[in-house]
Amino acid sequence: MDILRIPEEMRAWSRARARGGKTVGLVPTMGYFHEGHLSLMRRAAELCDAVVVSLFVNPTQFGPNEDLDRYPRDFERDMDLLRKEPVTAVFAPTPELMYPAGFQTEVRVQQLATHLCGKSRPVHFAGVATVVTKLFNIVLPEVAVFGEKDFQQLAIIRRLVADLDIPVRIVGHPIVREADGLAMSSRNANLDPANRAAALSLSTALQLARTEAARGVRATAELGRLLERHIHSFAGTAIDYVSFVDCDSLEAMATVDERTVLALAVHVEGRAGKVRLIDNGFVLPR
Repeated sequence: MDILRIPEEMRAWSRARARGGKTVGLVPTMGYFHEGHLSLMRRAAELCDAVVVSLFVNPTQFGPNEDLDRYPRDFERDMDLLRKEPVTAVFAPTPELMYPAGFQTEVRVQQLATHLCGKSRPVHFAGVATVVTKLFNIVLPEVAVFGEKDFQQLAIIRRLVADLDIPVRIVGHPIVREADGLAMSSRNANLDPANRAAALSLSTALQLARTEAARGVRATAELGRLLERHIHSFAGTAIDYVSFVDCDSLEAMATVDERTVLALAVHVEGRAGKVRLIDNGFVLPR
């Protein structure tokens, strides 16, 4: 497994594989790997000859007073995990290499970024779109695999690739969950073990919405009130949003149908302050 840090060296590595007839796949990450990340890598290996994992905690997608400094990091732990997976190379640049002196360009996906997480994190998706565009230009993948847990991010990347004619096939991979239903996330490491039950408010709310919709409750206003009461019944929770949206446009929906995704963002008490968790899923069977 090659470890590369300099963008020009990463680009040369990918071009050499392409000249040899190999397809390159990319899994963009911010590290502190869990089974969800590893499943993305395995999926990329099914689709491509060479798998590149980028490991970069991107500062431009964190706003003021967010958890950039508290985001979990452990490079050696991550490398030990990757050596057991079908990963061909790791691209792990520094912020100074990704955003050198004089950097002043930003990529924005206008409408999709105004919904859901974009309301409380106004700089986040411009940072995501910019760094992903740079990664595509550096790694030169034919395929990139993203987790569906970050549903809005996946929609934005798909729009970005379509709008800018970027020749990368975007593949979404289903959410991987803990045994108790909690969606896997690097931020789970910051949860307070004594209050971990509060984190289950998201996955249980998703299941509750599906149960009520199956019973015939389709008005999202009614479902939303029910879910908010459910989440608030867990001590130490604070709701960012409970939203029923169209799976493509992310526009709010008044009535649940086959295109409706329930998206949730909830803050729960952690070891050093609030931890922001997200989850999502289609309400009706697909």
